[in-house]
Amino acid sequence: MNLICRFGLYYYMSNLKQQIESLLFISGKPLTPNKIGELVGEKASAKDINNAIDELIKDYKERAGGTRIIKSPGQAQMVTSSDNSEVIQNFIKDETTGELTKPSIEALTIIAYRGPIAKWELERIRGINCSLILRNLMLRGLVEEKKDSRKKEIYYSVTLNFLKHLGVPEVKDLPDYEKLRNNEDIKTFLRGEV
Repeated sequence: MNLICRFGLYYYMSNLKQQIESLLFISGKPLTPNKIGELVGEKASAKDINNAIDELIKDYKERAGGTRIIKSPGQAQMVTSSDNSEVIQNFIKDETTGELTKPSIEALTIIAYRGPIAKWELERIRGINCSLILRNLMLRGLVEEKKDSRKKEIYYSVTLNFLKHLGVPEVKDLPDYEKLRNNEDIKTFLRGEV
């Protein structure tokens, strides 16, 4: 293999590793090679993706930092190092028992009135990435996700636990539910007609 081909292969694998690392960092759940392939938008084979994940696992192990990448048959995920479990448990306890932040309350309100709602719709309404907010709301048991296999999309809804905290029997019993759920301005905005 000539030098140009080797450089091209090195660049391709390096770029693929970076993309996979970013995806594993931002995702709150394990990702399959197929999903990673869809997200990187390249013609990356499952073999290339698995090789890149294996290299990342090795890199993280050698670095001995606060995060690791783990892999089971068919999926990979970025996790915290078990050496830091006590610190992480204290943090999660604070995150799940403390007051909700203003952005979390905004997202929760949108999910309650517009749910089930896709992540992209929530982010379009709020104007920012909501991955961490959704993760925290799910950790608290206030929001749940359900995959629509026909549309290949995940939708978020409030949980019974959320309704219990508010003391309402159904989502439709929230104040001004019909008015806010069927707001034409929001529907127009989501269709991109604004």
